Amino acid sequence: MAGMRFETSQGMKLGQTMGLSPKLIQSAEILQLNSMELQERLEQEVEKNVALELVMPGSSDDGDPRREQHREEAPQGGGADEFERLRRMERQYGEQWNSDGDSRRAARSTGERDAKMDAMANAPSRGASLVDQLLGQWGFAEVHDPALRVAGARIIEYIDDDGLMQTPLETIREQSAHLPGCDWAIDTLKLALARIQQELEPRGVGATSVREALLIEARAFLDDEDDLDRAEAWGDAIELIDTHYDDLLQNRVPRIRERTGWTTDRLDRARACLKRLDPNPGRELVPPESTAIIPDVVVEYDPESGDYTARLADELMPRVRVSPDYEAMMKEIDLDAKARNFVAESVRAARSIIEAIEQRNTTLMRVVRVVLARQREWFEQGPQHLKPLPMVEVADMLGIHVATVSRAVSEKWMQTPRGLVALRSFFSLGTESADGEEMSWNAVKAMVREIVDHEDKSKPLSDREIAEALEKKGVTIARRTVVKYREQLGILSGTLRKQH
Repeated sequence: MAGMRFETSQGMKLGQTMGLSPKLIQSAEILQLNSMELQERLEQEVEKNVALELVMPGSSDDGDPRREQHREEAPQGGGADEFERLRRMERQYGEQWNSDGDSRRAARSTGERDAKMDAMANAPSRGASLVDQLLGQWGFAEVHDPALRVAGARIIEYIDDDGLMQTPLETIREQSAHLPGCDWAIDTLKLALARIQQELEPRGVGATSVREALLIEARAFLDDEDDLDRAEAWGDAIELIDTHYDDLLQNRVPRIRERTGWTTDRLDRARACLKRLDPNPGRELVPPESTAIIPDVVVEYDPESGDYTARLADELMPRVRVSPDYEAMMKEIDLDAKARNFVAESVRAARSIIEAIEQRNTTLMRVVRVVLARQREWFEQGPQHLKPLPMVEVADMLGIHVATVSRAVSEKWMQTPRGLVALRSFFSLGTESADGEEMSWNAVKAMVREIVDHEDKSKPLSDREIAEALEKKGVTIARRTVVKYREQLGILSGTLRKQH
Protein backbone atom coordinates (compact mmCIF):
# COMPACT_ATOMS: atom_id res chain seq x y z
CA MET A 1 0.00 0.00 0.00
CA ALA A 2 1.37 3.36 -1.03
CA GLY A 3 2.36 5.65 1.80
CA MET A 4 0.24 8.63 2.69
CA ARG A 5 1.72 12.13 2.74
CA PHE A 6 0.37 15.29 4.34
CA GLU A 7 1.34 18.70 3.03
CA THR A 8 0.67 22.26 4.21
CA SER A 9 0.63 25.36 2.05
CA GLN A 10 -0.28 29.02 2.19
CA GLY A 11 -2.45 30.93 -0.22
CA MET A 12 -4.45 34.13 -0.63
CA LYS A 13 -8.18 34.33 -1.23
CA LEU A 14 -10.06 37.45 -2.23
CA GLY A 15 -13.60 37.82 -0.95
CA GLN A 16 -16.13 40.06 0.76
CA THR A 17 -17.71 39.47 4.12
CA MET A 18 -20.20 41.47 6.11
CA GLY A 19 -19.74 41.99 9.83
CA LEU A 20 -21.33 44.10 12.52
CA SER A 21 -19.19 46.56 14.40
CA PRO A 22 -19.49 46.68 18.19
CA LYS A 23 -21.28 50.03 17.83
CA LEU A 24 -23.94 48.56 15.53
CA ILE A 25 -24.40 45.58 17.84
CA GLN A 26 -24.88 47.94 20.78
CA SER A 27 -27.43 50.01 18.84
CA ALA A 28 -29.39 46.88 17.87
CA GLU A 29 -29.41 45.64 21.45
CA ILE A 30 -30.66 48.94 22.86
CA LEU A 31 -33.27 49.33 20.12
CA GLN A 32 -35.13 46.21 21.20
CA LEU A 33 -35.22 47.11 24.90
CA ASN A 34 -38.46 48.33 26.45
CA SER A 35 -38.55 51.05 29.10
CA MET A 36 -37.85 48.81 32.09
CA GLU A 37 -35.08 46.90 30.32
CA LEU A 38 -33.54 50.15 29.08
CA GLN A 39 -33.43 51.57 32.59
CA GLU A 40 -31.70 48.42 33.84
CA ARG A 41 -29.23 48.61 30.95
CA LEU A 42 -28.45 52.26 31.72
CA GLU A 43 -27.69 51.41 35.34
CA GLN A 44 -25.31 48.67 34.17
CA GLU A 45 -23.56 51.05 31.77
CA VAL A 46 -23.14 53.65 34.52
CA GLU A 47 -21.59 50.99 36.74
CA LYS A 48 -19.04 50.14 34.03
CA ASN A 49 -18.24 53.63 32.74
CA VAL A 50 -17.15 56.37 35.14
CA ALA A 51 -17.62 59.02 32.42
CA LEU A 52 -21.35 58.26 32.20
CA GLU A 53 -23.67 59.92 34.69
CA LEU A 54 -27.23 58.96 35.58
CA VAL A 55 -29.52 61.94 36.16
CA MET A 56 -32.70 61.03 38.00
CA PRO A 57 -36.00 62.67 36.97
CA GLY A 58 -36.83 65.80 38.95
CA SER A 59 -33.29 66.41 40.13
CA SER A 60 -31.66 69.81 39.73
CA ASP A 61 -29.35 68.41 37.03
CA ASP A 62 -32.21 66.87 35.03
CA GLY A 63 -32.13 68.19 31.50
CA ASP A 64 -32.07 67.18 27.91
CA PRO A 65 -29.21 64.68 27.49
CA ARG A 66 -28.63 65.94 23.96
CA ARG A 67 -27.60 69.29 25.41
CA GLU A 68 -25.24 67.55 27.79
CA GLN A 69 -23.76 65.10 25.33
CA HIS A 70 -21.26 67.39 23.62
CA ARG A 71 -20.91 70.07 26.24
CA GLU A 72 -17.43 71.49 25.88
CA GLU A 73 -17.31 74.26 28.46
CA ALA A 74 -15.75 73.60 31.86
CA PRO A 75 -18.02 73.29 34.91
CA GLN A 76 -18.68 76.54 36.72
CA GLY A 77 -17.03 77.18 40.08
CA GLY A 78 -14.12 74.80 39.55
CA GLY A 79 -11.23 76.71 38.06
CA ALA A 80 -7.59 75.61 37.96
CA ASP A 81 -7.64 74.44 41.57
CA GLU A 82 -10.46 72.01 40.82
CA PHE A 83 -8.61 70.59 37.82
CA GLU A 84 -5.49 70.11 39.89
CA ARG A 85 -7.52 68.24 42.51
CA LEU A 86 -8.96 65.98 39.78
CA ARG A 87 -5.49 65.24 38.45
CA ARG A 88 -4.31 64.20 41.90
CA MET A 89 -7.35 61.96 42.31
CA GLU A 90 -6.71 60.40 38.91
CA ARG A 91 -3.10 59.56 39.79
CA GLN A 92 -3.98 58.17 43.21
CA TYR A 93 -7.32 56.46 42.60
CA GLY A 94 -7.47 55.95 38.83
CA GLU A 95 -7.66 52.17 39.05
CA GLN A 96 -10.52 52.30 41.52
CA TRP A 97 -12.75 54.62 39.50
CA ASN A 98 -14.23 51.70 37.56
CA SER A 99 -16.19 50.73 40.70
CA ASP A 100 -18.98 52.69 42.25
CA GLY A 101 -17.42 52.81 45.71
CA ASP A 102 -16.05 56.34 45.35
CA SER A 103 -19.32 57.70 43.99
CA ARG A 104 -21.26 56.26 46.90
CA ARG A 105 -18.79 57.64 49.44
CA ALA A 106 -19.02 61.04 47.74
CA ALA A 107 -22.81 60.89 47.90
CA ARG A 108 -22.70 60.13 51.62
CA SER A 109 -20.18 62.89 52.30
CA THR A 110 -22.47 65.52 50.69
CA GLY A 111 -25.53 64.23 52.49
CA GLU A 112 -27.22 63.03 49.27
CA ARG A 113 -29.16 59.77 49.20
CA ASP A 114 -27.94 56.96 46.98
CA ALA A 115 -30.80 56.27 44.60
CA LYS A 116 -29.61 52.75 43.84
CA MET A 117 -29.35 51.79 47.50
CA ASP A 118 -32.79 53.27 48.14
CA ALA A 119 -34.24 51.25 45.28
CA MET A 120 -32.68 48.05 46.60
CA ALA A 121 -34.00 48.77 50.11
CA ASN A 122 -37.52 49.40 48.81
CA ALA A 123 -37.63 46.41 46.45
CA PRO A 124 -39.95 43.64 47.68
CA SER A 125 -38.15 40.54 48.83
CA ARG A 126 -38.72 37.29 47.01
CA GLY A 127 -41.25 35.20 48.88
CA ALA A 128 -40.53 31.71 50.15
CA SER A 129 -41.15 28.90 47.69
CA LEU A 130 -44.13 26.59 48.05
CA VAL A 131 -41.95 23.70 49.21
CA ASP A 132 -40.28 25.87 51.86
CA GLN A 133 -43.65 27.05 53.19
CA LEU A 134 -45.02 23.51 53.30
CA LEU A 135 -41.90 22.23 55.07
CA GLY A 136 -42.39 25.00 57.63
CA GLN A 137 -45.96 23.86 58.23
CA TRP A 138 -44.85 20.22 58.40
CA GLY A 139 -42.36 21.13 61.11
CA PHE A 140 -45.25 22.22 63.36
CA ALA A 141 -47.57 19.33 62.46
CA GLU A 142 -48.41 16.90 65.25
CA VAL A 143 -46.58 13.94 63.76
CA HIS A 144 -44.88 11.98 66.53
CA ASP A 145 -43.50 9.08 64.47
CA PRO A 146 -39.96 10.08 63.37
CA ALA A 147 -40.18 7.86 60.28
CA LEU A 148 -43.42 9.54 59.14
CA ARG A 149 -41.89 12.98 59.70
CA VAL A 150 -38.86 12.12 57.56
CA ALA A 151 -41.04 10.52 54.86
CA GLY A 152 -43.42 13.49 54.83
CA ALA A 153 -40.59 16.00 54.43
CA ARG A 154 -39.27 13.96 51.52
CA ILE A 155 -42.68 13.79 49.83
CA ILE A 156 -43.15 17.56 50.14
CA GLU A 157 -40.03 18.05 48.02
CA TYR A 158 -41.91 16.42 45.12
CA ILE A 159 -45.00 18.66 45.30
CA ASP A 160 -45.24 20.86 42.19
CA ASP A 161 -46.11 24.55 41.94
CA ASP A 162 -49.83 23.76 41.70
CA GLY A 163 -49.70 22.00 45.06
CA LEU A 164 -50.13 18.52 43.56
CA MET A 165 -47.96 15.49 44.29
CA GLN A 166 -48.08 13.60 40.99
CA THR A 167 -44.83 11.66 41.34
CA PRO A 168 -45.51 7.94 41.96
CA LEU A 169 -44.67 6.81 45.48
CA GLU A 170 -42.62 3.97 44.03
CA THR A 171 -40.35 6.55 42.35
CA ILE A 172 -39.93 8.42 45.64
CA ARG A 173 -39.10 5.14 47.40
CA GLU A 174 -36.41 4.28 44.84
CA GLN A 175 -34.85 7.75 44.93
CA SER A 176 -34.86 7.91 48.74
CA ALA A 177 -33.69 4.43 49.69
CA HIS A 178 -30.19 5.72 50.56
CA LEU A 179 -31.49 8.34 53.02
CA PRO A 180 -31.52 7.54 56.76
CA GLY A 181 -34.39 7.93 59.20
CA CYS A 182 -37.06 5.88 57.42
CA ASP A 183 -37.58 2.38 56.02
CA TRP A 184 -39.07 3.94 52.83
CA ALA A 185 -41.72 1.27 52.53
CA ILE A 186 -44.72 2.10 50.33
CA ASP A 187 -47.07 1.79 53.31
CA THR A 188 -45.00 4.34 55.24
CA LEU A 189 -45.10 6.74 52.30
CA LYS A 190 -48.86 6.33 51.96
CA LEU A 191 -49.38 7.14 55.64
CA ALA A 192 -47.11 10.18 55.35
CA LEU A 193 -48.96 11.43 52.27
CA ALA A 194 -52.31 11.05 54.02
CA ARG A 195 -51.03 13.09 56.98
CA ILE A 196 -49.77 15.80 54.60
CA GLN A 197 -53.22 16.06 53.04
CA GLN A 198 -54.78 16.31 56.52
CA GLU A 199 -52.34 18.68 58.20
CA LEU A 200 -51.19 21.18 55.58
CA GLU A 201 -52.96 24.30 54.35
CA PRO A 202 -54.54 25.19 52.02
CA ARG A 203 -56.65 22.08 51.80
CA GLY A 204 -55.98 20.03 48.70
CA VAL A 205 -52.21 20.42 48.88
CA GLY A 206 -50.53 17.05 48.41
CA ALA A 207 -53.35 15.59 46.32
CA THR A 208 -52.22 13.23 43.58
CA SER A 209 -54.62 14.71 40.99
CA VAL A 210 -56.93 17.65 40.42
CA ARG A 211 -59.91 15.42 41.12
CA GLU A 212 -58.50 14.33 44.49
CA ALA A 213 -57.67 17.95 45.36
CA LEU A 214 -61.27 18.98 44.69
CA LEU A 215 -62.56 16.10 46.81
CA ILE A 216 -60.29 17.03 49.75
CA GLU A 217 -61.38 20.67 49.57
CA ALA A 218 -65.08 19.80 49.27
CA ARG A 219 -64.94 17.44 52.24
CA ALA A 220 -63.24 20.14 54.31
CA PHE A 221 -66.04 22.58 53.45
CA LEU A 222 -68.60 19.95 54.39
CA ASP A 223 -66.96 19.33 57.76
CA ASP A 224 -66.98 23.05 58.54
CA GLU A 225 -70.58 23.64 57.41
CA ASP A 226 -73.26 24.07 60.10
CA ASP A 227 -76.21 24.93 57.86
CA LEU A 228 -78.11 21.77 56.85
CA ASP A 229 -79.11 23.04 53.40
CA ARG A 230 -75.56 24.08 52.51
CA ALA A 231 -74.23 20.84 53.97
CA GLU A 232 -76.57 18.94 51.63
CA ALA A 233 -75.30 20.98 48.70
CA TRP A 234 -71.71 20.15 49.61
CA GLY A 235 -72.59 16.48 49.85
CA ASP A 236 -74.06 16.65 46.36
CA ALA A 237 -70.94 18.45 45.13
CA ILE A 238 -68.78 15.63 46.51
CA GLU A 239 -70.95 13.09 44.69
CA LEU A 240 -70.58 15.02 41.44
CA ILE A 241 -66.78 14.95 41.73
CA ASP A 242 -66.65 11.35 42.87
CA THR A 243 -69.17 9.83 40.47
CA HIS A 244 -69.83 12.24 37.58
CA TYR A 245 -66.44 13.89 37.12
CA ASP A 246 -66.12 13.21 33.38
CA ASP A 247 -69.63 14.50 32.71
CA LEU A 248 -68.76 17.67 34.65
CA LEU A 249 -65.66 18.25 32.54
CA GLN A 250 -67.70 17.87 29.34
CA ASN A 251 -70.58 20.03 30.64
CA ARG A 252 -73.05 17.18 30.13
CA VAL A 253 -75.58 18.57 32.59
CA PRO A 254 -78.68 16.80 31.15
CA ARG A 255 -76.90 13.47 31.48
CA ILE A 256 -76.05 14.20 35.12
CA ARG A 257 -79.69 15.11 35.84
CA GLU A 258 -80.82 11.90 34.18
CA ARG A 259 -78.43 9.72 36.17
CA THR A 260 -78.96 11.40 39.55
CA GLY A 261 -82.65 12.21 39.28
CA TRP A 262 -81.95 15.61 40.89
CA THR A 263 -84.00 18.68 40.20
CA THR A 264 -82.45 21.57 38.30
CA ASP A 265 -82.31 23.67 41.46
CA ARG A 266 -80.51 20.97 43.43
CA LEU A 267 -77.95 20.46 40.70
CA ASP A 268 -77.37 24.20 40.36
CA ARG A 269 -76.71 24.52 44.11
CA ALA A 270 -74.17 21.69 43.95
CA ARG A 271 -72.45 23.26 40.94
CA ALA A 272 -72.32 26.60 42.75
CA CYS A 273 -70.36 24.88 45.52
CA LEU A 274 -67.87 23.59 42.98
CA LYS A 275 -67.04 27.15 41.93
CA ARG A 276 -65.55 27.74 45.39
CA LEU A 277 -62.95 25.00 44.90
CA ASP A 278 -59.43 25.57 43.59
CA PRO A 279 -57.96 22.95 41.22
CA ASN A 280 -54.49 24.38 41.92
CA PRO A 281 -54.37 24.82 45.72
CA GLY A 282 -50.66 25.57 45.81
CA ARG A 283 -51.17 28.82 43.91
CA GLU A 284 -52.82 30.28 47.00
CA LEU A 285 -49.48 30.27 48.82
CA VAL A 286 -47.32 31.24 45.85
CA PRO A 287 -49.42 33.14 43.30
CA PRO A 288 -47.98 33.59 39.81
CA GLU A 289 -45.64 36.53 39.55
CA SER A 290 -47.26 39.51 37.85
CA THR A 291 -45.05 41.55 35.58
CA ALA A 292 -45.53 45.30 35.67
CA ILE A 293 -46.04 46.86 32.25
CA ILE A 294 -44.78 50.37 31.68
CA PRO A 295 -45.75 52.01 28.37
CA ASP A 296 -42.98 53.15 26.08
CA VAL A 297 -45.21 55.50 24.07
CA VAL A 298 -48.25 57.56 25.03
CA VAL A 299 -50.85 58.34 22.35
CA GLU A 300 -53.31 61.15 22.99
CA TYR A 301 -56.10 62.75 20.99
CA ASP A 302 -55.78 66.45 20.24
CA PRO A 303 -59.33 67.90 19.98
CA GLU A 304 -58.08 71.12 18.39
CA SER A 305 -56.34 69.50 15.43
CA GLY A 306 -58.41 66.31 15.42
CA ASP A 307 -55.24 64.21 15.23
CA TYR A 308 -53.67 61.58 17.43
CA THR A 309 -50.26 62.56 18.76
CA ALA A 310 -47.55 60.36 20.25
CA ARG A 311 -44.73 61.02 22.68
CA LEU A 312 -42.22 58.92 24.57
CA ALA A 313 -43.33 57.93 28.07
CA ASP A 314 -40.00 58.91 29.57
CA GLU A 315 -41.07 61.23 32.36
CA LEU A 316 -39.86 58.76 34.99
CA MET A 317 -36.92 57.48 32.95
CA PRO A 318 -33.50 58.51 34.27
CA ARG A 319 -31.33 60.28 31.74
CA VAL A 320 -27.66 59.73 31.04
CA ARG A 321 -25.03 62.25 30.12
CA VAL A 322 -21.29 62.49 29.75
CA SER A 323 -19.68 63.64 32.97
CA PRO A 324 -18.71 67.33 32.63
CA ASP A 325 -15.64 66.65 34.76
CA TYR A 326 -14.34 64.03 32.34
CA GLU A 327 -15.03 66.20 29.33
CA ALA A 328 -13.03 68.96 30.99
CA MET A 329 -10.18 66.56 31.78
CA MET A 330 -9.86 65.74 28.07
CA LYS A 331 -8.61 69.30 27.53
CA GLU A 332 -5.93 69.06 30.17
CA ILE A 333 -2.48 69.02 28.59
CA ASP A 334 -0.75 67.91 31.77
CA LEU A 335 -2.38 64.47 31.91
CA ASP A 336 -0.07 61.57 31.26
CA ALA A 337 -0.74 59.31 28.27
CA LYS A 338 -2.30 56.51 30.29
CA ALA A 339 -4.76 58.81 32.06
CA ARG A 340 -5.59 60.61 28.82
CA ASN A 341 -6.34 57.35 27.02
CA PHE A 342 -8.50 56.20 29.92
CA VAL A 343 -10.52 59.43 29.92
CA ALA A 344 -10.86 59.51 26.12
CA GLU A 345 -12.03 55.90 25.94
CA SER A 346 -14.54 56.42 28.75
CA VAL A 347 -15.99 59.54 27.14
CA ARG A 348 -16.16 57.84 23.74
CA ALA A 349 -18.04 54.87 25.19
CA ALA A 350 -20.40 57.23 27.04
CA ARG A 351 -21.19 59.18 23.89
CA SER A 352 -21.74 55.93 22.02
CA ILE A 353 -24.37 54.70 24.49
CA ILE A 354 -26.12 58.09 24.45
CA GLU A 355 -26.17 58.07 20.65
CA ALA A 356 -27.66 54.55 20.66
CA ILE A 357 -30.42 55.68 23.03
CA GLU A 358 -31.26 58.67 20.84
CA GLN A 359 -31.31 56.43 17.77
CA ARG A 360 -33.64 54.01 19.59
CA ASN A 361 -36.06 56.78 20.51
CA THR A 362 -36.00 58.27 17.00
CA THR A 363 -36.63 54.92 15.30
CA LEU A 364 -39.40 54.02 17.74
CA MET A 365 -41.22 57.31 17.15
CA ARG A 366 -40.90 56.99 13.36
CA VAL A 367 -42.53 53.57 13.50
CA VAL A 368 -45.25 54.83 15.85
CA ARG A 369 -46.12 57.69 13.47
CA VAL A 370 -46.68 55.16 10.67
CA VAL A 371 -48.95 53.18 12.98
CA LEU A 372 -50.98 56.29 13.83
CA ALA A 373 -51.40 57.12 10.16
CA ARG A 374 -52.39 53.61 9.03
CA GLN A 375 -54.45 52.51 12.03
CA ARG A 376 -56.49 55.65 12.69
CA GLU A 377 -59.74 53.68 12.35
CA TRP A 378 -58.56 51.38 15.15
CA PHE A 379 -58.19 54.34 17.48
CA GLU A 380 -61.56 55.78 16.46
CA GLN A 381 -63.74 52.66 16.07
CA GLY A 382 -62.05 49.74 17.79
CA PRO A 383 -60.17 46.46 17.20
CA GLN A 384 -62.50 45.27 14.44
CA HIS A 385 -61.16 48.02 12.20
CA LEU A 386 -57.49 47.08 12.42
CA LYS A 387 -55.85 47.25 9.00
CA PRO A 388 -53.20 44.88 7.65
CA LEU A 389 -49.75 46.36 8.27
CA PRO A 390 -46.78 44.12 7.34
CA MET A 391 -43.45 45.08 8.84
CA VAL A 392 -41.87 44.85 5.40
CA GLU A 393 -44.11 47.64 4.19
CA VAL A 394 -43.21 49.85 7.15
CA ALA A 395 -39.51 49.16 6.58
CA ASP A 396 -39.81 50.22 2.94
CA MET A 397 -41.64 53.42 3.92
CA LEU A 398 -38.97 54.39 6.44
CA GLY A 399 -35.99 53.18 4.41
CA ILE A 400 -34.78 50.77 7.10
CA HIS A 401 -34.40 47.02 7.39
CA VAL A 402 -37.40 44.94 8.44
CA ALA A 403 -35.32 43.56 11.33
CA THR A 404 -34.97 47.11 12.62
CA VAL A 405 -38.76 47.51 12.64
CA SER A 406 -39.12 44.19 14.44
CA ARG A 407 -36.63 45.24 17.12
CA ALA A 408 -38.26 48.65 17.48
CA VAL A 409 -41.67 47.17 18.34
CA SER A 410 -40.42 44.16 20.31
CA GLU A 411 -41.92 44.05 23.83
CA LYS A 412 -42.98 47.70 23.53
CA TRP A 413 -46.32 48.92 24.87
CA MET A 414 -48.43 51.89 23.86
CA GLN A 415 -50.80 53.77 26.16
CA THR A 416 -53.80 54.79 24.04
CA PRO A 417 -57.28 56.19 24.66
CA ARG A 418 -58.42 52.56 24.26
CA GLY A 419 -56.07 51.26 26.93
CA LEU A 420 -52.63 49.68 27.07
CA VAL A 421 -51.81 47.86 23.83
CA ALA A 422 -48.78 45.91 22.65
CA LEU A 423 -47.19 47.81 19.78
CA ARG A 424 -46.55 44.59 17.88
CA SER A 425 -50.31 43.87 17.75
CA PHE A 426 -50.70 46.60 15.12
CA PHE A 427 -48.57 44.60 12.68
CA SER A 428 -50.22 41.67 10.94
CA LEU A 429 -51.31 40.40 7.57
CA GLY A 430 -54.96 40.32 6.62
CA THR A 431 -57.66 39.79 4.04
CA GLU A 432 -60.33 41.71 2.17
CA SER A 433 -63.98 41.77 3.12
CA ALA A 434 -66.77 41.29 0.60
CA ASP A 435 -66.96 45.05 -0.02
CA GLY A 436 -63.21 45.27 -0.71
CA GLU A 437 -62.22 46.68 2.68
CA GLU A 438 -58.86 45.54 4.05
CA MET A 439 -59.02 43.76 7.40
CA SER A 440 -56.25 42.52 9.64
CA TRP A 441 -56.41 38.96 10.92
CA ASN A 442 -56.40 40.46 14.41
CA ALA A 443 -59.54 42.35 13.43
CA VAL A 444 -61.13 39.05 12.36
CA LYS A 445 -60.25 37.60 15.78
CA ALA A 446 -61.95 40.58 17.40
CA MET A 447 -65.06 39.83 15.33
CA VAL A 448 -65.00 36.22 16.50
CA ARG A 449 -64.80 37.43 20.10
CA GLU A 450 -67.74 39.80 19.59
CA ILE A 451 -69.89 37.09 17.97
CA VAL A 452 -69.28 34.72 20.88
CA ASP A 453 -69.89 37.44 23.47
CA HIS A 454 -73.34 38.17 22.02
CA GLU A 455 -74.48 34.59 21.40
CA ASP A 456 -77.34 32.91 23.24
CA LYS A 457 -75.54 31.12 26.07
CA SER A 458 -78.24 28.47 26.25
CA LYS A 459 -77.63 27.73 22.55
CA PRO A 460 -74.00 28.61 21.85
CA LEU A 461 -72.82 28.79 18.28
CA SER A 462 -70.80 25.99 16.76
CA ASP A 463 -67.63 26.74 14.85
CA ARG A 464 -69.53 26.34 11.58
CA GLU A 465 -72.15 28.83 12.74
CA ILE A 466 -69.45 31.32 13.76
CA ALA A 467 -67.97 31.03 10.26
CA GLU A 468 -71.42 31.68 8.78
CA ALA A 469 -71.87 34.72 11.03
CA LEU A 470 -68.53 36.07 9.83
CA GLU A 471 -69.56 35.50 6.23
CA LYS A 472 -72.66 37.63 6.82
CA LYS A 473 -70.30 40.40 7.92
CA GLY A 474 -68.35 40.03 4.69
CA VAL A 475 -65.46 37.88 5.98
CA THR A 476 -65.12 34.39 4.54
CA ILE A 477 -62.88 31.97 6.42
CA ALA A 478 -62.90 28.20 6.86
CA ARG A 479 -64.30 26.46 9.93
CA ARG A 480 -60.85 25.17 10.90
CA THR A 481 -59.60 28.76 10.87
CA VAL A 482 -62.40 29.67 13.28
CA VAL A 483 -61.26 26.82 15.54
CA LYS A 484 -57.67 28.11 15.45
CA TYR A 485 -58.70 31.68 16.28
CA ARG A 486 -61.10 30.54 18.99
CA GLU A 487 -58.37 28.53 20.69
CA GLN A 488 -55.91 31.43 20.42
CA LEU A 489 -58.50 33.65 22.12
CA GLY A 490 -59.02 31.09 24.90
CA ILE A 491 -62.68 30.53 23.96
CA LEU A 492 -64.12 27.12 24.80
CA SER A 493 -66.03 25.03 22.31
CA GLY A 494 -69.77 25.44 21.98
CA THR A 495 -70.45 22.33 24.06
CA LEU A 496 -68.43 23.65 27.01
CA ARG A 497 -69.83 27.18 26.68
CA LYS A 498 -73.43 26.06 26.99
CA GLN A 499 -75.27 27.23 30.08
CA HIS A 500 -78.02 24.80 31.11
